[in-house]
Amino acid sequence: MVKKEIAEILLNVGAVELNPNEPFTWASGIESPIYCDNRLTMSDPVGRKKIAGGLADLIRTNYPETTMIAGTATAGIPHAAWVADILGLPMVYVRSSAKGHGRSRQIEGKINRGDKAVIVEDLISTGGSSLNAAAALRSEEIEVTGIVSIFTYELKKADEAFEAEKLTYASLTDFGALIDVSKENGAIDDNSISSLLEWHGKLKEGRL
Repeated sequence: MVKKEIAEILLNVGAVELNPNEPFTWASGIESPIYCDNRLTMSDPVGRKKIAGGLADLIRTNYPETTMIAGTATAGIPHAAWVADILGLPMVYVRSSAKGHGRSRQIEGKINRGDKAVIVEDLISTGGSSLNAAAALRSEEIEVTGIVSIFTYELKKADEAFEAEKLTYASLTDFGALIDVSKENGAIDDNSISSLLEWHGKLKEGRL
């Protein structure tokens, strides 16, 4: 099963930290007992190859009309490059904001108006960085076909944000698969899992 396989890669490389007792603080200000740093997958040659192949398959299946790969800076850039290579497509990357010098670009790489781009993310939490990238691409008359990511927290806030912008996304693995693999591997005890599930249930429904 792809979801569990990718979740195991993330756990084995140390990309995911589960700590119900000492929550992490996300950029959005949300306190979370889980932190996902998928940059660490770059250092795993076998794992990153499986991730790139999986992301390419998601694009072939869900967004076959795609003509360009767009990575989000910075964590999405290497994965976008590997995916673009697999699919034989051009690639650009999108900064969180335009540079304050030089040509003041937010999008780096050659763009052609009318291209159909899929955005490659390392993870999706609230969806903010994906929507920012989509807005930048659309401002250059590039159609955004959708978003793919390695991991998603499966949050209602993200689903609502994407729906509002008429965007869809597909992820290789998710919070549920991560919990299942953690239980199977004994990576975290039952009490901590219960705490994680309670937190996620509240956050998923927008109650946090």
